[in-house]
Amino acid sequence: MLRLATAALAGTAIEFYDFFVYGTAAALVLGPLFFPSFSPLAGTLAAFATFGVGFLARPLGSVVFGHIGDRYGRRPVLLASLLMTGLATVAVGFVPTYTSIGIAAPLLLLLLRFLQGLGLGGEWGGAVLLTAEHAPEGRRGLWSSFPQMGPAVGFLLANGLMLTLSGTLSDASFTAWGWRVPFWAAGVLALAGLWLRRSVEETPEFRRLAETGRRAEAPFTEVVRRHWRLLLLTGGAMAVGYAVFYAVTTWSLAYATTHLGVGRTVMLACVMVAVLLMGLATPLVAVLGDRWGRRPLCLAGSAACAVWMFPFVALLRTADPVLMTVGCLGSLLGMVTMFAVVGAYLPELYAPRIRCTGAAVGYNLGGVLGGALTPIVATALADGSGPPWGVAVYLTVIALVSLGCFALLPETHPALARARDTGTGAAEAAAPA
Repeated sequence: MLRLATAALAGTAIEFYDFFVYGTAAALVLGPLFFPSFSPLAGTLAAFATFGVGFLARPLGSVVFGHIGDRYGRRPVLLASLLMTGLATVAVGFVPTYTSIGIAAPLLLLLLRFLQGLGLGGEWGGAVLLTAEHAPEGRRGLWSSFPQMGPAVGFLLANGLMLTLSGTLSDASFTAWGWRVPFWAAGVLALAGLWLRRSVEETPEFRRLAETGRRAEAPFTEVVRRHWRLLLLTGGAMAVGYAVFYAVTTWSLAYATTHLGVGRTVMLACVMVAVLLMGLATPLVAVLGDRWGRRPLCLAGSAACAVWMFPFVALLRTADPVLMTVGCLGSLLGMVTMFAVVGAYLPELYAPRIRCTGAAVGYNLGGVLGGALTPIVATALADGSGPPWGVAVYLTVIALVSLGCFALLPETHPALARARDTGTGAAEAAAPA
């Protein structure tokens, strides 16, 4: 299990590295380089719009790769999605700026960002099912939390390199070529990830489906027709995780550097400390999920996010590095209380024959609802001299929506599910024996 979990973690870390390095570049340099005729605010909004395209592509990627995972196995998904995202990320590092090729520059960014999202949409389902379907029942939450640490590791890798370059290069050099280096490094990381995953075995659950001939012919069609309500609830439930994470890691970076005058290096350091502690907390929270169930922690995490959004904005507004770090950390700890257990929770909500599609589409639908628009909406709401309370209201509303969705979902922890009287209506939602 440790070898499998490490392979899953490595892949998700690399995929999210690719995704996050674009988000950081969008917050720092892409606006003036690719949208020079826009005002500073409009340029940032346009850069975040290309960032959002990746989220729109992720559900499509989860449909395509989910079909492969449910029809042909989880293993092919792990390799193909990593290769696609890695190649698209490296290509971003070679795109000429607007001054060189004009309107073709932002169009190429859009295309490559779309391909990034397509690959990442397939990555999560394959990586989580690799651990969830191999793990023993009583430790499924713990082992499934390894891929959930991928975003934290990927963010630290991406921004650690950005921080190093930002701190050692002059502004002119960083703007001219320094921002491209993390994109080029994605090629090396992708090769390392493919090497780690080369010998990964197919999951026992899929082997049983293949042997008995019970694989779904059209997984996405089956999910939409028979489990549309469950799909919408899982998408709505996941929205808070995306909204809070990208508000902290992307929007706050742009807001602090442009509105508060905080140095780029200082703000990156504040966010990285918060993300590091979030990553360390992930397996600890997952162990609690194995003991107390998935749903209680999801409810607690969503509620904590709803309560903390106004303090987060207030602490960010101080421009004090310590207080900003506290604000970011409180937000991410609330988010990870939910996020750490969904690696086990979402797969358990869907039957094995449609699990790769259902869990991945629900997960990435939450990305569209919570992640694609958050940097854009937050940037627009924060335009002004006063505290950006509109951002706090927006994030609080999303957290409450997710709280309501989790309240309507059943508990899926195998032992707890067996102990309760499921009834005919909820039995289908829980994992089959």
